Amino acid sequence: MGDNTDIKILPVLTLRGLAVFPYMVLHFDVGREKSIAAIEQAMVGNQEIFLVAQNDPKADEPHIEDIHEVGTIAKIKQILKLPGNNIRVLVEGLSRGRMLEYIKEDPYFEGKVEACRDPEMEKVNLEQEGLMRSLLDLFDDYVKISSRLAPETLVSVSTVNDPGQLSDIIAANVLVKMEDKQDILDAIDITDRLERLYDILSREIEISRIERRIAGRVKKQIDKVQREYYLREQLKAIQKELGEYDSTVGEVEEYKSNLESANLPKEVKEKAFKELEKLSRMPSASAEGTVVRNYLDWIIDLPWNDETVDNTDMKIAAKVLDEDHYGLYKVKERILEYLAVKNLTKTMKGPILCFVGPPGVGKTSIAKSIARALNRKFVRMSLGGVRDEAEIRGHRRTYVGAIPGRIISSIKTAGSKNPLFLLDEIDKIGSDFRGDPASALLEVLDAEQNYAFRDHYLELPFDLSKVMFLTTANTLDTIPRPLLDRMEIIRIPGYTEDEKLNIAKQYLIPKQLKEHGLPEDGIMMSDNTIRDIINYYTREAGVRELERQIAAVCRKAARRVAEMGTKRVRITSSNLRKYLGIPIYSYDRADEEDEVGVATGMAWTPVGGDTLFIEATPVPGTGKLVLTGHLGDVMKESAQAAFTYIRSKAKEFGLEPNFHETIDMHVHVPEGAIPKDGPSAGITLTTAMLSALTEIPIRRDVAMTGEITLRGRVLPIGGLKEKTLAAHRAGISTVIIPHENIKDLEDIPDNIKNKLDIVAVKNMDEVLKLALVEMPEKSKNE
Repeated sequence: MGDNTDIKILPVLTLRGLAVFPYMVLHFDVGREKSIAAIEQAMVGNQEIFLVAQNDPKADEPHIEDIHEVGTIAKIKQILKLPGNNIRVLVEGLSRGRMLEYIKEDPYFEGKVEACRDPEMEKVNLEQEGLMRSLLDLFDDYVKISSRLAPETLVSVSTVNDPGQLSDIIAANVLVKMEDKQDILDAIDITDRLERLYDILSREIEISRIERRIAGRVKKQIDKVQREYYLREQLKAIQKELGEYDSTVGEVEEYKSNLESANLPKEVKEKAFKELEKLSRMPSASAEGTVVRNYLDWIIDLPWNDETVDNTDMKIAAKVLDEDHYGLYKVKERILEYLAVKNLTKTMKGPILCFVGPPGVGKTSIAKSIARALNRKFVRMSLGGVRDEAEIRGHRRTYVGAIPGRIISSIKTAGSKNPLFLLDEIDKIGSDFRGDPASALLEVLDAEQNYAFRDHYLELPFDLSKVMFLTTANTLDTIPRPLLDRMEIIRIPGYTEDEKLNIAKQYLIPKQLKEHGLPEDGIMMSDNTIRDIINYYTREAGVRELERQIAAVCRKAARRVAEMGTKRVRITSSNLRKYLGIPIYSYDRADEEDEVGVATGMAWTPVGGDTLFIEATPVPGTGKLVLTGHLGDVMKESAQAAFTYIRSKAKEFGLEPNFHETIDMHVHVPEGAIPKDGPSAGITLTTAMLSALTEIPIRRDVAMTGEITLRGRVLPIGGLKEKTLAAHRAGISTVIIPHENIKDLEDIPDNIKNKLDIVAVKNMDEVLKLALVEMPEKSKNE
């Protein structure tokens, strides 16, 4: 080891963000238990302690591998106890030390330390002499540039002749970074130490020069701003004295202040200040100045970076949704799924959902509930009858009276960039010579594009990706395919009788009682009475008409309370007529007689399911098929296929092979003013025609739906739930459906399935066995 090294067993004190060099005297505070124990052990011995830095200054309990190998052996000169179990220690660095081996870790670090003293030199070699002079020159430059050191420091350092001591003193005074300090400590060889310090000191001087240049530029800029402000204030005062003061100057300052305080993206701020510069050069009465002012007002008022915090508690969201609406399970489930995914990812874009269903089922009102459940602002835009593309994208500022489109306007109204945005009646959007609004919506309703939506008025990208877009529609037929492709479809079918009963009891009746000034128990109405209102006074998929009928009952009850002073009005099935008049609808069709040539079908309409009565009668003629009842092309084709199927199986049905040559078949669907179209009446048309030809009655308690092929196969249809609910409302007991629609039975409530005999069929023979009172006999000529 030579004369300059010896091994000592010393307590170890780990330092955080601090390095102690030999020849250095400083004090620091100690608070950790291990550190205090190490100091106490040192004071018991010869007051020597090994000071070494830890890699991570934030670590409270460093391990051996977290501590540097090289540190400084120091002597404790003084200790002072401070409040809070802390100790202030004054130490003097003696020499470098290298940890050879740790002996113990508790209750303090202790180890074998090799003392690495600088060799005593009678004469410094030429290389070291050159490095020392270069270092002193650099240190001189550093003292002149930096304001951190007093000039007297240079004088005291210049008197040091030992190269090792010189490098350590300069390092202790100059170095800022902990890694630089440790780098110098690690350099045991004096020449290596001098070279390392020269490199680091050169870098520090360059950094100090850059700092001075930046500080000079900032000062110059501040001086320029202050000068401009002073001159501007003088100009204002002169203009005021001359009576020529232009209000634009003050206005520009106000806009400037508002733009600075607004939380704007970089591109938006740059554009706004360019417009502001234009405004500053315009006379206050300029027409173009008004355009610029309006534009700046829009930029300042829009919530570019302002958003509300979503409610992520799924239990609270589920409770809010259940409070406001009965049923609608698929919608509620989808919203809770969205919340669950958002909780996990934190960065999910707003979904684009489309609620499709008949009027009155709660599409718009559930959107408000979703906004309340998610704690988002709610904005609604009705698209019914919108024909101008500028309604969506806004007008360009070259037009007189130009304003942003209703998308941006609604975002401004909401005051946040992540509201729940309802686009109502998207299926009723139109187009004309002014553009196609549906095509303009393609960008708005695309999560991959709407992060940079550009309104024609703003001409700046606005982020719509965090907006939760909901749309509503009665039917999907009129929505363009590209637009439909951007939305997730959630169907909301009509309500069952039991669902309407619960909605009436939980929501409609309490609401109408409150609106008509009646107490909560002002009307007594049994479940059977409510069912009578549903069955005999309404025929709808939703509950709007039901609410109107309940409102009519409440009005008459309110009059009775006002005139007679009655506290409570009892409504029963027997006195319901007195309040609502003669029943409008009747559903007891199953008790009527079976008829020849009259089949009950089931149809889907934009306002829910409905029953369809198809009549067929053969008359003398030449084989024509006459169709009446405002039928669409698809339904006419179904009738042709049905008639051809019957002709192909004439012998099996007991008909003459050429029966069609002597008769005309007239098929009529009553309520001819209502357009009817769709493929699902195929088996109904076939049954009605065959019954008319064979004179075999059709069961009145059977309703059917399904398309037919020329070979008699029954094909699947859509809207099964709505059709089944319509059959149940009409008092039907047996429903015939295509076999491939069995999967759709899951959507039908169990209480409806239990009340209906639902039979799935694959071919026409199965339909006839169920629908006709008896099967036709085969022809005797066969």
